[in-house]
Amino acid sequence: MTNDKSIEANAEASVQAQTEHESANWGGVFAITLCAFVLVASEFMPVSLLTPMSSDMSVSEGLIGQGIAISGALAVLTSLCIPTFAGRRDRKLVLLALTALMGISGIVIATAPNYAVYMLGRACVGVAVGGFWSLSVATAMRLVQKHQVPKAMAIFNSGSALATVVAAPLGAWLGSTIGWRGAFFCLVPISVGAFIWQWLALPAMKSQKENRQSGNVIAVLKNKKIAVGVAGCGAFFMGQFTLFTYVRPFLETVTHINVASLSLILLLMGVAGLLGTALIGKFLKYGVYKTLIAIPLLMAAIAVLLALSGDKVAVVVLLLGFWGLVATAAPVGWWTWLAEIPHNAEAGGGLMVAVIQLSIGLGSTLGGVIFDLDGYQSTFFASAIILIAGGILALTASRVTCPQE
Repeated sequence: MTNDKSIEANAEASVQAQTEHESANWGGVFAITLCAFVLVASEFMPVSLLTPMSSDMSVSEGLIGQGIAISGALAVLTSLCIPTFAGRRDRKLVLLALTALMGISGIVIATAPNYAVYMLGRACVGVAVGGFWSLSVATAMRLVQKHQVPKAMAIFNSGSALATVVAAPLGAWLGSTIGWRGAFFCLVPISVGAFIWQWLALPAMKSQKENRQSGNVIAVLKNKKIAVGVAGCGAFFMGQFTLFTYVRPFLETVTHINVASLSLILLLMGVAGLLGTALIGKFLKYGVYKTLIAIPLLMAAIAVLLALSGDKVAVVVLLLGFWGLVATAAPVGWWTWLAEIPHNAEAGGGLMVAVIQLSIGLGSTLGGVIFDLDGYQSTFFASAIILIAGGILALTASRVTCPQE
């Protein structure tokens, strides 16, 4: 009798696993991941090509760098508007349109005869980035089972993390071999591949009733749990980029790392980030809020230790490796949190993207001001304070009752 029950239980588990596997569209998830890779690579490719681009267009490197700023600004605007724009449209067609725009931006930038056209191409990148990430959670929720959303978001984020690792060194290498225009042209066929894969793998995703009824991004903030949580998310990204933006000058002037070692350290942080993205799902299973509270507190501790031991190379390398491990994985936690809160996922996603982009800009700006006025230690201490605030806000959000639950 016991054996019969065991066999029956195993059979039911097998059937359930098979049903879940069949109902989850992992092909669509990986198609979206490829799109995420190209988007992030497109967004940050200019970082390693500033010098040849500025020389070719006869403008300063600072002006070329403003292309990253304009893409961020357009990402914010698009994320706030995308729920309204998408309206009743099939989300598959919206994602395909954004992917096509991404490919077009690569062509525009690669063939730009002057600075104005280059900035137009960068604006297209910003629209694609803002629209894509705003729809990412809602898309994941429609491609896989609810309990599989963290895994899907981790896969999405792995594309982003991989692009962050390879975009700068690959861009520099391509720029030196086939020129900066050739480097941007290389993104076009990958965009075409992402477009075709999404066309084949994604199902039709008609507008859902709740998206038509409450598409206003600002209206989502009426949910106090979301408002506090999003504030915690913003504090996390602001604290992260208050420090991370100035890692290179810190390593060069305080730790006295040469260029070759600097590249290896940044690569180490990227690889650690990929590992963290792969592992975070296991921690989220034990508690989303516990993870969201622990990560900024760990990063705050790392920031303080970096400020106190900046001249010790081995310690700095180890600490930055841990920073990359947890910092890169954290967005998966926040997107998973958003997916678990009852609300309009598209409007919530738009709000999240806007807050993240604004927080990155604020953190970079604040870090720069403090770094110039009072050096790296004050900058890193400020980062730690903001990160601690992020952890406290995440704790507060965990104790707020969601009115729709």
